Amino acid sequence: MKLGLSLSGGGYRAAAFHLGTLRKLKQMNILDKIDVLSTVSGGSIIGAYYCLFNHDFDEFEKNFTSLLKRSIVKKVFFSATFIRLLFFVLFSIAAVIFFLFYTPYSWISLVLILLGVYAVINFQYRIFPVSKIIEKLYDDFFFLGRTLKEIYRERPELIICSTNLQTGRQFYFSKNKMMDSTLDDTYGGEQKVRFLSDNFPISRAVMCSSCVPFAFSPVSIEEKYISTNENYKSIQPILIDGGIYDNQGIHKLTHTGGEYECDIVITSDAGYKLPFKESYNNFIELLMRTSELFMNRIKLFQIMQNLYYNTDKANREITYISLGWDLKNCIPGFVRNLREGKITNTVIKLHGF
Repeated sequence: MKLGLSLSGGGYRAAAFHLGTLRKLKQMNILDKIDVLSTVSGGSIIGAYYCLFNHDFDEFEKNFTSLLKRSIVKKVFFSATFIRLLFFVLFSIAAVIFFLFYTPYSWISLVLILLGVYAVINFQYRIFPVSKIIEKLYDDFFFLGRTLKEIYRERPELIICSTNLQTGRQFYFSKNKMMDSTLDDTYGGEQKVRFLSDNFPISRAVMCSSCVPFAFSPVSIEEKYISTNENYKSIQPILIDGGIYDNQGIHKLTHTGGEYECDIVITSDAGYKLPFKESYNNFIELLMRTSELFMNRIKLFQIMQNLYYNTDKANREITYISLGWDLKNCIPGFVRNLREGKITNTVIKLHGF
């Protein structure tokens, strides 16, 4: 029987929640029996850090708890890149005001404004590459220059999940592999490209997994990490947050016939209920809310498939440890699904029903 654990997205909140999950699984003597650890976004931060510690869980927990107190957001705003950008913006505003009010060439102000708008639309992520800044902070805080081949733990096998904008599929990183299923030959197709994972930085893999759309700049895989160079231009992945494709990190563990498919799956879900919001005052708020709705809908669909319709298919044992559960409805919901035949036989037997 193959046992898998998935750690969901949700930023630092998720990382703190997953720390409690790992601690409890350790106390129950389950953690060391896990074969595959699939992680997304905030779950990738703690999952990758955990796999750098071979057998000393206490040291891992102590170090990670201490690191969680450090603010990455604060470091971003004090970074040299942000400070340079701030000075440039202030200088540009001063230049616009100067030409508009203190010279006979007020038309230059309009030109400067139009150039600024053009630069933001076409070069926003080059002007302020947030992902590169955060990748460096991840490296300074957690991973200290280590690469995927330096992941100490052979078990569980770590899978760091991201989303490939180019193909619309999941792109994942492991100690010995980087791949998108549409580019792989695992399922009898033609391998279009091979990625070189040995020297790929763990911090960059985690950044790809936690690259929140709109807020962070998408991450590209450099040519030096692709062996089939003639296909580089046509196949170059552009990666964003793995939560866009699967925010629970459960897809690889439940994909029938996949190399990471597990018989028993534990999902640590740090997601929360979608909050009610009365108004949307600009397009950024609307885009963020739309993205949240898509991700929430995918999550609910996955839960329905994995918990309530699983008995009709693989009869796989799946459990969710979720921050978003409505506790008052858990027992009535369990009874209702028991009556409808949506609870697996193993669970029924263990409850003595």
